[in-house]
Amino acid sequence: MKKLLLCAAVAATTLGAAAPAFAARDYVWAAGSSTVFPFATRVAENYAKKTGKKAPKVESLGTGGGIKLFCGGLGDAFPDIANASRPMKKSEFDACAAKGVKDIVQIKIGFDGIVVATDKDGADYNFKIEHLYLGLAANVLRQGKFVKNPYSTWDEIGTGLPGNRINVYGPPPASGTRDAFVELAIEAGARKFPTAEELRSNNENRFKEIVDPLRKDGWVDAGENDNAIVGTLTKTPGSLGVFGWSYLEENMDKIKGASVNGVKPSAQTIADGSYPLSRSLFIYVKKANIGVTQGLQEYLNEFVSDAASGRGGYLQSRGLIPLPAGQHAGQKSVAEKLTPMARPTA
Repeated sequence: MKKLLLCAAVAATTLGAAAPAFAARDYVWAAGSSTVFPFATRVAENYAKKTGKKAPKVESLGTGGGIKLFCGGLGDAFPDIANASRPMKKSEFDACAAKGVKDIVQIKIGFDGIVVATDKDGADYNFKIEHLYLGLAANVLRQGKFVKNPYSTWDEIGTGLPGNRINVYGPPPASGTRDAFVELAIEAGARKFPTAEELRSNNENRFKEIVDPLRKDGWVDAGENDNAIVGTLTKTPGSLGVFGWSYLEENMDKIKGASVNGVKPSAQTIADGSYPLSRSLFIYVKKANIGVTQGLQEYLNEFVSDAASGRGGYLQSRGLIPLPAGQHAGQKSVAEKLTPMARPTA
C-alpha cells in the first residue's frame, strides 16, 4: 500500500512538472517600452470600459526589461505581452525558446519618431546626423583615428550649432528608445566617416563595440519616465532630451524638437520616413496564453482595431503614427490568425 501511494505521488509530481505552468489569471499583463506604454494603457482603459473586465496591468520597464520578463517562462508569473519600441532580437527570441516561450506573435502597431528636444525658449538646433555621433558617442573619429570624445560644446562640432554645453538626458541601456537612437543616430552618424564605414564592412561587431557606447560626461541616463525628462528640460536651460515623438507632441507648449538633416519631426515626416530618426513600434504576444489569460484575445483585438490604431483612431490622438491602411489590415490579420513570428536574423 505504501509503495502504491509513493508511486501515485511520484506520478502526480511528474505530471505536474511536465504540464505547462499556466494559470487562469483574470487580467492581462503587458510590460516593456516606455514609448508604447501610453498607447497600451489607453487601449487597456477602453478595453475595460467595453468589456466590464479588469483593466490590464501595463508596466513601463523599457523594451529590454519587458522582453526579458516576458521570456522568463509561461504561466501567471510572467507577462502575456511585451511592448517594444524596436524589433525583438535573435538572442531574445532564443532566450524565450529556452524557457519554453514559443509561438510568439509579433504585431506592428504603428510608427514613432525619436526626437532631440529642448526648452521652447531655448536656442534652435539644426543637427546633421553626424553631429549627434560626434557630440554623444564615447569614442569619435579625429584625423582617421578613434579617440575619447574631446568635445564639450555643440559649436565645436558644427557651424551654426549653439555654444551650449553638451548635456543630454535620455533613456537607459535597457530602453528600446536607447537602442533605436544608437542605431539611427550614433551608428548612422559614424557611418558618414569612411574609416568607420570600412570598419563596419569588415567587422560589424568591432564597429558596434567602439561606436555604440555613449559618453558619460555629456549623456545622462534619466530612467524610463520620459515625462520626467520633459520636466528636466524646462528646468535646465540649454540641455537636450531624447525621447519618443508622442511626448514632444503632448508638450509643445513647453519644449520644441530639433531638426535632423534639415527635417523637423512631425507626424507626416515620421510616417513618410523623411525624418531620419523614425522607427516601428511592436507588441509581442504569447499565443499559448490565448484562451488561458482571461480577456487576452479581446485586448489584442482592441489594440489592432480601426478605432484604436487605425488612421484617425484614438491612439493617433495620443501620438501614435498609424500604419498605412494595407499594413494595418495585414497586422489585424496576424492578430486574428495568431500567426507566430519567424526567428529574427539579427
